[in-house]
Amino acid sequence: MSAPRTPANPGTVYLVGAGPGAADLLTVRAARLLARADIVLHDALVGPEVLALAAQARRVPVGKRSGRLSSAQSFINKQLVDAAQRHAVVVRLKGGDPMLFGRAQEEIAALAAAGIPVEVVPGISAAFGAAASVGRSLTQRGMSRSLVLLTPAVGKGETGHDWARAALAADTAVLYMAGQQARAIADGLMAVGVPGSRPAVIVESASLPEERILATRVDRLGDTALALGSGPALIMIGDVYAGLDAGAVRETLRAVAA
Repeated sequence: MSAPRTPANPGTVYLVGAGPGAADLLTVRAARLLARADIVLHDALVGPEVLALAAQARRVPVGKRSGRLSSAQSFINKQLVDAAQRHAVVVRLKGGDPMLFGRAQEEIAALAAAGIPVEVVPGISAAFGAAASVGRSLTQRGMSRSLVLLTPAVGKGETGHDWARAALAADTAVLYMAGQQARAIADGLMAVGVPGSRPAVIVESASLPEERILATRVDRLGDTALALGSGPALIMIGDVYAGLDAGAVRETLRAVAA
């Protein structure tokens, strides 16, 4: 464990990307920091295998899950400041990549205002983990020259954004935090002109043993999503998913794992 710190001599907060879920998809830098951490404040989606890499650290859940009781961002910011005033190595462990839909900027601003050093350690975003599992390039040559990563979710106090037109403008679109809103997402996409027949795939719990890959199309997203469990899900839309056989993908993954 590192030597204790004081408010006048704070430690460093590392915003670390935990990747899509599988522990062996962490970066080497992330694993090394977890092994050195005095305290780890982690998202709800970070699994036990990843947290086990910080066995020596105090581990504090500060998860935010859509539709569930969760920590307010202002409270998380205060916890980070308080932790850095007591510990030398503070890890804020975020699912995927900290700089993509991870509210990293709010935490960076709070830490900077308190005079606390902060560093960002990138992680593999869930979109890239899901793309690897599906086996279809997000930017397949001749089919997709543009990619948009977006979320239809709007937080408290935020104004709306025209996410559906952003998806319409791209060859391939990946929607985060989307599984529970699949039917509304389909309606929103078709309302701006996305064809209902456009291929789509829902990937739940990307990179984990319980991963599910559900091939569908835009106008069937709502019905397809009824088969989802409680894991985090991405919706991926574009012609690159035409003819996708989710069953064949699963068999290929099983063969590779064996």
